[in-house]
Parts: sequence; structure tokens; C-alpha cells
Amino acid sequence: MTSETNPPYRQLEDVVGCKWSVSVLQAIAAGVSRPGALERHIQGISTKVLSQRLRKLTGYGLLSKQVYAEVPPRTEYALTPNGQKLILIISQIRSLDEEISKAE
Repeated sequence: MTSETNPPYRQLEDVVGCKWSVSVLQAIAAGVSRPGALERHIQGISTKVLSQRLRKLTGYGLLSKQVYAEVPPRTEYALTPNGQKLILIISQIRSLDEEISKAE
């Protein structure tokens, strides 16, 4: 997905700069793995936006997608190793934000 018009940092900026992407990553890190459960867990997200974010995060290599051949089909998402690294960074940013807020 990387090209001269879409350098790697732009991908990270697209993820971190989007409240929905961060919310999806955090929910999956907390163990919410199925689309319907994610939609119920993430306050205010629409089905369309959730689908777009899951597709984009999977395309960026931050999530893996497992589809089970069942009736009805079951889909589950999990963090990839890079997704886990990003969650750690997001947690550090959140901690720093809290420290800064307390200091004000």
C-alpha cells in the first residue's frame, strides 16, 4: 500500500488521526473481536464507518481478519504484531496526555 503518493507516515497519520481507528484498535486490544460486538462496544460508530476502518486497518497490516466457514459466517479480528506495538504507543500518548492535564 505504500507508494510515493502515500508514504508510510501518511498511513500512520491516517490511523492515529482518526478517532474511530483508535477506538477500533483499543476495542480489539480489549478482546472485542467481532464486527457486531465492536459496533455495540464503540459508542456512536456506524456500520459503514466500522467496515471502512476495519478494511483500512487490515490493509495497513495492523489487524488480521479470520473468516470462519459457518452458517451464518463468523468473522473475527485480532491485532497483528504491528497493531500491538501501535496500541502500546497509543497507551503511552494517553498517559502523557493525562500527566499534562494534571499539571495544568
